[in-house]
Amino acid sequence: MVRKKFRLPVNWIVVVVLVFIAVSFLGIRLRAPSSLQDIRLPDGFVIEVFAENLSASPTTFPGPNTGPRFMEFVDGVLFVSIPQQSKVVALPDEDGDYKADRVVTVIDNLDLPHGLEFHDDWLYIAEEERVIKVKLNGLQADLSTLEVLIGDIPDERLPHGGHFTRTIKIHDNSLYLSAGSSCNVCYEEDERRAAISRCDLDGSNCKIFARGIRNAVGFVFHPVTGELFATENGRDWLGDDAPPDEINIIKEGKDYGWPICYGKNIHDTDFDRNVYVRNPCEDKELSLIDLQAHSAPLGLAFYYGNNFPEEYRGDLFVAYHGSWNRGEPTGYKIVRIKDGKAEDFATGWLKEDKTVIGRPVDIVIAEDGSMFVSDDNAGKIYRISYLG
Repeated sequence: MVRKKFRLPVNWIVVVVLVFIAVSFLGIRLRAPSSLQDIRLPDGFVIEVFAENLSASPTTFPGPNTGPRFMEFVDGVLFVSIPQQSKVVALPDEDGDYKADRVVTVIDNLDLPHGLEFHDDWLYIAEEERVIKVKLNGLQADLSTLEVLIGDIPDERLPHGGHFTRTIKIHDNSLYLSAGSSCNVCYEEDERRAAISRCDLDGSNCKIFARGIRNAVGFVFHPVTGELFATENGRDWLGDDAPPDEINIIKEGKDYGWPICYGKNIHDTDFDRNVYVRNPCEDKELSLIDLQAHSAPLGLAFYYGNNFPEEYRGDLFVAYHGSWNRGEPTGYKIVRIKDGKAEDFATGWLKEDKTVIGRPVDIVIAEDGSMFVSDDNAGKIYRISYLG
């Protein structure tokens, strides 16, 4: 009897190789079906789906996935950006059952819209290359009022680590804009990249507010002190535990170190191999809080609502989008910053078998004190509240 040797067809070999590359080097994995039963919260807290079917991603991959990203409440209605669908939507809950009644397209045909802000009856939207403002007619944009405030934001069209998300906030009659780096690690040609700029409300007089910030996807002004807090996504390819992701207090005129320094002013000698007489990081700003590397902290919010127990009042909550450039996956959760340390608050989007069922992005606090969380991987908006 002659035994035939088993041979894997050439086309299957190609598929296996491509899958290995996608998983090992590109961080692409299939998304597993999600269930709220997977999400773990402290005793007394509950999570429910406020909206779903908002462009879920069939896979999980580095950077923004296809679903909802940043959020803003306007007169009690939740507005959400969906960059990959080139639009901003409104999710009204007119019957008060904590479920979105419908999805209303506010404005579309935009260029990767991300950051949202509502101020003096204007909806401000940050696209990749510009910031616009528009007035609303009900839940839809009145296009006759659309104004381009900033029209020359440097973009990133090449797929080599560039960041296209733009986030905006308005504080003390100034417009703040963050633009991430054009690369994983490099010296930027345009000073507006890897920085936060401050402009007048009409988009004029833009100046660099702070630099050396690789990718502050999320930033927020403290509701009491007015200080500017920002998340910072560190570079890749320095191993599983370096460099740390960060939370920083952003101060005017300061340099936060990237691309040659990270964390507690550690010199990145893998990138910067110059020899110095003194430590080149001495005059950079120290990180406020170091987080687990590759957690990808994005949206953040201080809690001053009236729903959570008093012990949570004033605490900072941060959404971890989750890792891709790490052997052991990490992130995919919401943490509470208490006494300068991160502790788990909502977990379970990364299951024990390492499959991913969602990726938290942004956090906003509603008027009733409940917490809303966007998930650009599962295509959902969650509502977290305390029932006791």
